[in-house]
Amino acid sequence: MDLVIGPLDLSAHVDEALAVQAVAFGLGPDEVAVRRQIVLRHMTYPGARALGATVGGDLVGFVYGMPNDRTHWWSTVVEPYLRANHQDHWLDDAFVITELHVHPAHQNHGIGRSLITTITDDAAEPRSILSAIDTESPARALYRSLGYRDLARQVLFPSAPKPYAVMGAPLPLRRR
Repeated sequence: MDLVIGPLDLSAHVDEALAVQAVAFGLGPDEVAVRRQIVLRHMTYPGARALGATVGGDLVGFVYGMPNDRTHWWSTVVEPYLRANHQDHWLDDAFVITELHVHPAHQNHGIGRSLITTITDDAAEPRSILSAIDTESPARALYRSLGYRDLARQVLFPSAPKPYAVMGAPLPLRRR
């Protein structure tokens, strides 16, 4: 497999990335359209960056994130849940993994692990936070293996049908 992981101009490749996310996350066209605007807005934030995973020149996975800002929408939603667990300090000096997706045909080959460790290796922040659907899943198992732990569970995002868990890990992430 000729896997290449490297910087991704996510604004220029948003449709390719969202096609991967749609398959990996089961999104319909309306959800993709909304997420497209969110991704494009996020990529204008200071410190936002993305990596892509390509095989044979085709994008098969991507990750993007940014230094956390308590005024951003995600932080305002998760902050009360973290505060209730005395974990809201995780919102300061943290690099947020906003999205991480690998096409199902390319999962279980270490691509997600490589993407998340590579993007956080360059983070100036001492910790990383993210949210994931609050169910036992391969994604949550991956995050735990990297050192992420649950900071809050049953976090409800407006319009999300399932609750999420907020997870945090010190950087650098744990290697195998």
